[in-house]
Amino acid sequence: MPTTAPYGSWRSPIDPALVARSGRRLGGAALAADGAVWWAEGRPSEGGRAVLMRRPEGGEPETVTPEGFYVRTRVHEYGGGAWSLAGPELVLFANFADQRLYSQRLGEEPVAITPEPEAEAGLRYADFRVTPDGASIVCVREVHGEGEAESQLVSLPIDGSGPATVLASGRDFYSFPRISPDGQWLAWTCWDHPNMPWDGTELWLAPLSDQADSRLIAGGLEESVFQPEWDAEGSLHFVSDRDGWWNLYRAEAVAQLTHERADLAHPQWLFGGSTYAFLSDGSVACVRCEHGEERLFVLDAEGEHLRDLGLPFTSFGFPSLSASGTKLAFTAASPESETAVVVFDAADGELETVRTSSEEAVDPAYLSVPRAIEFPTTGDDTAHGFYYPPANADFDGPGEERPPLIVQSHGGPTSHATPALDREFAFWTSRGFGVVDVNYRGSSGYGRAYREKLKGTWGIVDADDCVAAARYLADEGEVDGARLAIRGGSAGGYATLCALVFHDDFAAGASYYGVADTETLARDTHKFESRYLDGLIGPYPERADLYRERSPIHFVERLTAPVILFQGLEDEVVPPNQAETMVAAMVANGVPHAYLAFEGEQHGFRRSETEIRCLEAELYFYGAMLGFEPADELEPVEIDGL
Repeated sequence: MPTTAPYGSWRSPIDPALVARSGRRLGGAALAADGAVWWAEGRPSEGGRAVLMRRPEGGEPETVTPEGFYVRTRVHEYGGGAWSLAGPELVLFANFADQRLYSQRLGEEPVAITPEPEAEAGLRYADFRVTPDGASIVCVREVHGEGEAESQLVSLPIDGSGPATVLASGRDFYSFPRISPDGQWLAWTCWDHPNMPWDGTELWLAPLSDQADSRLIAGGLEESVFQPEWDAEGSLHFVSDRDGWWNLYRAEAVAQLTHERADLAHPQWLFGGSTYAFLSDGSVACVRCEHGEERLFVLDAEGEHLRDLGLPFTSFGFPSLSASGTKLAFTAASPESETAVVVFDAADGELETVRTSSEEAVDPAYLSVPRAIEFPTTGDDTAHGFYYPPANADFDGPGEERPPLIVQSHGGPTSHATPALDREFAFWTSRGFGVVDVNYRGSSGYGRAYREKLKGTWGIVDADDCVAAARYLADEGEVDGARLAIRGGSAGGYATLCALVFHDDFAAGASYYGVADTETLARDTHKFESRYLDGLIGPYPERADLYRERSPIHFVERLTAPVILFQGLEDEVVPPNQAETMVAAMVANGVPHAYLAFEGEQHGFRRSETEIRCLEAELYFYGAMLGFEPADELEPVEIDGL
């Protein structure tokens, strides 16, 4: 029989080290012509280093990237699109340390094919495509020097025998250079400040030999175009939200192929995204997102019917579908399974797991199954989320007691939470916490209109929706309304701080590299996001008053709930001075707080030892603030002002 014990004090086999051991970050699966599966794999146990992996057909996974190399590009700082196959045994990749582009043949050492830049990491490359003759590469290049970085489309010889040729420049941002199967045409997307790619992008087409003869195919200031792609017959396709939802189109006469009230694309935070892929029978596989839940669908060859393939997956991360013949490769997860590299054969329905995020499975007896919730929020509106109730086969809570709740606020803020097995959530739910993963207004996966509800209201409606989710679950009797905590990273950390400063509903909070001063962020952040806040708050410096009004740093005197802050000291997206200034203000105002800073960590922690320390510290902090004794043996955290 389960033991009755206070919520939060349950003993769980899901310890911080087990969470960290699930940390293999899998992404970018691709199928080679010889049947091998390739993917990128981030390893927290190696300081977050990402390597390329390969599983030959019928064989075992093997590491391709040798010691001393780290597959990651810093274009737009967030990267993505850091590698591409140039043949069954030849791969191209960007190396993190020097940001040069390398080619590597299986069994051989990588060879740099771009020159050493004058400034350290001054030339950065992403989103590579090889011409059909195998002689050249087309990619995005970001040039750093004096002033703002310059984005370009360039072509360069694959053997590194000559300099890069600039194909397109003059726009603030470029992405998705895609070459037609006959090598005659180049398609790409581009956009300018203050737009973000989910606000408005343009799709252009030109002869590969003469970009001066280019023409606009689709897009504009209020139409977001994603993933131009050529099918085997040379027909260009793309995804657009011109009807309010990201649907699939064919470029010829701009014919709409799907009419879903669901999204077939993601916000373009990273390069190399691929939410659809062409199968050999003429059908198109698509990742379809409805109400935050992602499923794999297929559009028949006639383009008349989009049907669910019935696979168990509900989360595809930043999708990268790859097709060869009737097979698809991708990474995906479900509420019952962690992220894995998967190969699916659409011809016979065979599903094969190639690589999981951990070799160490979690006992289902300690896993919470999420359920979708909708709840009322401010402005007579509705917001969304996924609720994970406490789950531990060994424990029950006292009959009259309700569990404490952790509200999870996702980053972005233009992204979304999906229902999937998450060991970090299981760490909390198996100890007796409820967790609600909030898709506040402004999240993607609910159409353009919902996404745009954050325009001009960042720091208001996202915080409102986090409060509303907590109050909804408390009113329903699911959780203890007096023991509500909120946590989040980056933009989620900002929502956390706003909810704590401008509301009085939470008893504690945890901010991971969160924004505390929007004005500083607008002045100091990197190019990709340097005008993001124009849409989220208002033009800067013209509306500096709004930036001050939305910055928790200026209103710390309103803060009564204790806060623990976590910060990477090499973070260039939200620099450490944001957290340090917040800490100084809390010291001056006597607010209980703790601050943990980590050498070598950037925006988004990548090291297993960091993840372990953060979870232990956060649990210790909640125990002290919410009034329970954790079962774990935890290293104490210094809490100032208590």
